[in-house]
Amino acid sequence: MQHHAIEMAHVVATTRTGEGRFNLYAGIHKALRAFMADTLMRVGRTDPFDDLEVAATAAQVVELMDLCAGHVEHENGFVHPALEARCPGVAGPVAQEHEGHRHHIAHLRGVARALADADGAQRGSALHALYLGLGLFLAENLQHMHAEETVHNPALWSAYSDAELIAIHDALLATVPPAEMMLVMRWMLPQLNAPERLETLKGMRAGAPAPVFEGMLDALRGLLPTGDWAKLARGLGVPVVPALMSA
Repeated sequence: MQHHAIEMAHVVATTRTGEGRFNLYAGIHKALRAFMADTLMRVGRTDPFDDLEVAATAAQVVELMDLCAGHVEHENGFVHPALEARCPGVAGPVAQEHEGHRHHIAHLRGVARALADADGAQRGSALHALYLGLGLFLAENLQHMHAEETVHNPALWSAYSDAELIAIHDALLATVPPAEMMLVMRWMLPQLNAPERLETLKGMRAGAPAPVFEGMLDALRGLLPTGDWAKLARGLGVPVVPALMSA
């Protein structure tokens, strides 16, 4: 109990040191935590004798693994070099964990793809194995992201200005394919708190083509609880309730 109390105090202190600073990790990590947790629960409740349900679950696992693999490469290509340039050695332990993640991702992707070739009886065992493996992957990644947010972030804040961090972030985003970006937005935007969500959508409205922004807004309307959508709509100055089509 004392260990957890000390750890929580460390988290709170670290978070406070970053108030008002640009955070490279916050949004994407909220998306990953949500996507991982949702996928784990979906695997756990999948009916092994329902072909369509098994196929949809397997597809979501593969989609999650692909996103996680891309995330590893984005951090390796942009965040870790920035850390190594001005904070040598800080990224070393997490970089080693990324190698383990690659192997874990490949294994879970393979298990998910093999589900379609198994019969109902075999699928039950395969789904349970996938559930256990995915749970371990989630546990490892929760610890991994915790280290990034409580060790890497303070290092980045001490070595880089917000303008420099935004430049790193923008360079990373420029390499993300549109389909991957839409997937991240689908899992990230509902998990942000109201002020974070409003700030993100205002930035999208300022920088994205109008049809792209409107499409994202329409999709988000169906993902948010009523109260969250109302807050966002009021902040953006758009109707809370869509106008009814005239006959």
